[in-house]
Amino acid sequence: MAEQSTSPPSPWNIANALTVLRVVLVPLFGWLLLRHGGDDDASRVAAFFTFGVAMMTDRFDGDLARRRGLVTDFGKIADPIADKALTGMAFVGLSILGELPWWVTVVVLVREWGITALRFAVIRYGVMAANRGGKLKTVLQALALGLYILPLPGWFDPIEGTVMAAAVIVTVVTGVDYVLSAIRLRRSATP
Repeated sequence: MAEQSTSPPSPWNIANALTVLRVVLVPLFGWLLLRHGGDDDASRVAAFFTFGVAMMTDRFDGDLARRRGLVTDFGKIADPIADKALTGMAFVGLSILGELPWWVTVVVLVREWGITALRFAVIRYGVMAANRGGKLKTVLQALALGLYILPLPGWFDPIEGTVMAAAVIVTVVTGVDYVLSAIRLRRSATP
């Protein structure tokens, strides 16, 4: 009977390729968003579709990695970085264009990068996986950013603002939840 291999999967796989694609799309998305001071509707629509494709790769890469046993250390590190780079570019770009208040961008980015750093800080005690709140946060951020990226008529402004407010509230609340989870994880691992 042949012995089954227990070697880890190669980092050269489709799930990691999708993560790398997301990273590669970030500068293209940023260029399209900021092109002509954000006043070029065709570029804004192209930025929206680039953002959408990149966000879809976020959904598919994790599913593929788990379903096909392709979870790698590279993917565990690169995936959250790719996510933060993409949404970070969107928040910063929209603030540069004056379409989103800087305080929103700062609050979201401090939470995002802070929780990513926290995950790495407690990794020796265990993995803090994304929970339902984190997934809801990602969906709300993607929806809010997509609405802001598209060149929509002014009557959409209250809708955009409401969805963004919900995204910011969920972002902050889930950030607090992750901090509490990290504290519990650390306490449970300490003898």
